[in-house]
Amino acid sequence: MGYFIGIDIGTGGTKALLVSEKGEILYKAFREYPLYTPYPLWTEQDPLDWWDATLSILSEITELSLVDPDDIKAIGLSGQMHTLVPLDKDYNVIRPAILWSDQRTEKECRYVMEKLGEKRVMELISNPVLPGFTLGKILWMKNNEPENYERIHKILLPKDYIRFKLTGELAIEITDAAGTACFSVKEGKWSEEILSELNIPLDFFPEVCKSFEVCGETTEEIERLTGIKRGTKVVGGGADNACGAIGAGIIKEGRMLSSIGTSGVILVPIYTHRFDKEGRIHTFNHSIENMWYLMGVELSAGMSLKWYKNINGIMEEAMAQILKKDPYDILSEEAASAPVGARGVLFLPYLSGERTPHKDPFARGVFFGMSISTTREDMIRAIMEGVTYGLMDSVSIMESLGVEIDEVRAIGGGAKSPLWREIQADVFGRAVSIMEKDEGPAYGAAILASVGVFIFKDIEEGVEALVKVKEVVEPDREKTDIYREYYEIYKKLYPALKDRFVELKRLDEKQR
Repeated sequence: MGYFIGIDIGTGGTKALLVSEKGEILYKAFREYPLYTPYPLWTEQDPLDWWDATLSILSEITELSLVDPDDIKAIGLSGQMHTLVPLDKDYNVIRPAILWSDQRTEKECRYVMEKLGEKRVMELISNPVLPGFTLGKILWMKNNEPENYERIHKILLPKDYIRFKLTGELAIEITDAAGTACFSVKEGKWSEEILSELNIPLDFFPEVCKSFEVCGETTEEIERLTGIKRGTKVVGGGADNACGAIGAGIIKEGRMLSSIGTSGVILVPIYTHRFDKEGRIHTFNHSIENMWYLMGVELSAGMSLKWYKNINGIMEEAMAQILKKDPYDILSEEAASAPVGARGVLFLPYLSGERTPHKDPFARGVFFGMSISTTREDMIRAIMEGVTYGLMDSVSIMESLGVEIDEVRAIGGGAKSPLWREIQADVFGRAVSIMEKDEGPAYGAAILASVGVFIFKDIEEGVEALVKVKEVVEPDREKTDIYREYYEIYKKLYPALKDRFVELKRLDEKQR
């Protein structure tokens, strides 16, 4: 029997699974680490925190003696997309990593789009250059931290940094490379043209590897530190959304992933390369060769509910300790007592700006329609509904591009909540499948690890063997009709407030 480790370097923490070749999960662990926000719209982390979390988890796996380390055949890696990890010539981290959710680079992104022209940018990389993407962060360093920029020897993404630490090998895997805005998604290689135009050295970027390709082996030092045997294969893995899609079986046209975690994601695979000319949704390379996916991203999905819990959930936190329950389960139960439409309260989930469909780093969260009769339960439900309306924006764009969606598969916090599952089915107007193993990107990374060492001949065979649907939630057509009416109002709110968000940004800068 062979075993595989899937590791996901997430924003809230690192998660790891020990999985058998039959898909049994023998172990799972999670290690939290800090998120730093030194200024408004900035988000950073220390890559050494990711590394410490990884070492801790790997050590725990061997210390528990659940399996013989000789039987651990491979490690697969996943992680947050776009986040910039700059290394110097000694391969030390130069500065804290600038995260995918960081919005400081609006000026740099606008410069690229104006210098190259929107049409040309879209033709080169299949996406607009947005503040979340890696390219703007590189230019921000060049403009604002020239001493640090001059020290850059290599640039990595989070999971690829962890692979370097495990193996000593430098590489960026293709699904993560696709999200840098320096990569030709259509051709599957670094865009020398866009890098040359911006005077960014091509040498900053390592070789691109495949998701299921062995990209190194663990070192003797790793065996000493963790007990994981020297020579254990480390597979390319994938960006968190690509691995989440693999773990949910989103590898065929017609299937749609709805993922509500820190961010919210709508993802559909496509066999033929295409992109939205308006740049409202993204086109990235999938883990399967010669396949792409369309993706819409909502920056503050589950984060919106976490924000509410953190500022107004003292009661739920206390009840959770007494009842030994998750405070989010209590919030969900409270929201279920509010009616469909939350008594007319609508929530815009733009707490970190927004990517899809507005591409607006200045957008802000809004409660709309509150009255003297509005309750806590209404507000909680409005957050859950508002996040789902935001995901529906992506679904609508994909449908306008001719994408047919036959099945929705939900993962993340939005799949764990019975109410949120129902809201998704009712807002989307489609049945929503819940997975037997909803372990997110870490499970997809473990599947890729098993393919990399030929337990399965390809990703399709691995998914067929290991990914199963547990439950299907059917939409309530009456509720779907109600939600459509509320959604029409929701869509009108952002255009009405767009200029006000800009005014708030100017006032905020003036007050600093």
